[in-house]
Amino acid sequence: MRYLFLLGFLVCHSVQGQKARPDLGRHLQPTIFAVTMVMIHDVANPPAASRFYTYSLLGAYEIMAQHNTAFTAPAALVRSHKKIVIESKGAYNYRIAALFCVLETGRLMLPSGYMLEDEQKKLIETLRKEGYDQAVINPSIAVAQEVAKKVTAYAATDNYLKLSTRLRHRPAKGDQFWYPTPPGYIEAIEPHWRTIRPMFIDSCTQFTPKPAVVFSKDSTSEFYKLAYEVYREGKNLDERKRFIASYWDCNPFAINTSGHMSIGFKKISPGGHWMNITSIATRKAKLDFDKTLQAHWLVAATLMDAFISCWDEKYRSNRVRPETVINRSIDARWQPLLQTPPFPEYTSGHSVISTAVAEVLTYLIGDNFSFTDDTEVLFELPTRDFKSFRQAAGEAAISRLYGGIHFRDAIENGQTQGKDIGTFVVSKIKKAGIKPLH
Repeated sequence: MRYLFLLGFLVCHSVQGQKARPDLGRHLQPTIFAVTMVMIHDVANPPAASRFYTYSLLGAYEIMAQHNTAFTAPAALVRSHKKIVIESKGAYNYRIAALFCVLETGRLMLPSGYMLEDEQKKLIETLRKEGYDQAVINPSIAVAQEVAKKVTAYAATDNYLKLSTRLRHRPAKGDQFWYPTPPGYIEAIEPHWRTIRPMFIDSCTQFTPKPAVVFSKDSTSEFYKLAYEVYREGKNLDERKRFIASYWDCNPFAINTSGHMSIGFKKISPGGHWMNITSIATRKAKLDFDKTLQAHWLVAATLMDAFISCWDEKYRSNRVRPETVINRSIDARWQPLLQTPPFPEYTSGHSVISTAVAEVLTYLIGDNFSFTDDTEVLFELPTRDFKSFRQAAGEAAISRLYGGIHFRDAIENGQTQGKDIGTFVVSKIKKAGIKPLH
């Protein structure tokens, strides 16, 4: 009996506790950032990046929620998702499995996912150094691989694989419609993204914003005034506005030209910026592994739905960008501070997704939660202090006017659209029993 008791204690201790070892939570944010770095390498466009984050974290959250029943399972929030049955045998550590699952799902889904194999090896080596036994690591990896494979199969049913079979977007005839912009004149990005299956919202049209201001060349019209405001702002930017615009640029692939030479610069996506803010906030709030993982997955899924909703409107209204309007009707030599992204203008993507995520983070971690954002340090910009998530989202939104890439109505109506999405997600997670984490 003493032998059986001791054996039972050792198994339980090896799988669940290991309290003397460093907290596994400190590995979660670097693991997610490793996925971010591969997306930067791959130049993942903003909507696609949100999808990769969502699925990379879904399996990890599934593993955690099956072991910590205090957390709501994904199937309770996502209608199309069913509980993943874990068939792998052996005593495993669910947090190790969750960590490895983030990397394994990214490895399977990202174009350059093979780059995460080195991160997997580093994680295993670190766990060994921290005293985790190989007898626990191996079955944990097996569970991660099984769940990642099943998540990838689920992801394959969301219509993403059909996008390449659809007709390419052709610019419509008419001055009111979007047309490719310099310097790259890149064709429209993800014109059929609205067909992607959402996570929380019912459909891409659930939060359709009010119509954009009607296009007009009349210098007394409301639209012309919107265009002239962008022109005037661009001509009179002070250092503060220039910095704000550059800070929230988040253009995954900007092109700088010099003569006949074009140089591409890879940057983090808007969603990647907010995923990093989530990491900063959960670390400052000192949330444990499970709460930190939940916060990241909820933010990722909110991003995914916000992009689906926004992209539905972008290609329905198909509105021309300020750069095109100003060059045609006001000043042929004018250039925006930021490079105009290659997709229609209305509504502003950063306004929609930032506002939506800010509502979710405000519920989960708190209002008036101050933090220092260091996301752009990687791109040689200084840190920036914010008093709340909503303040950061508001700055991200108005940055698009300063940058010269959006009209004001696209920003303000985008904020309304984003708040409606965020409020809906919060109501849904409240109904599912998810309480504030901090």
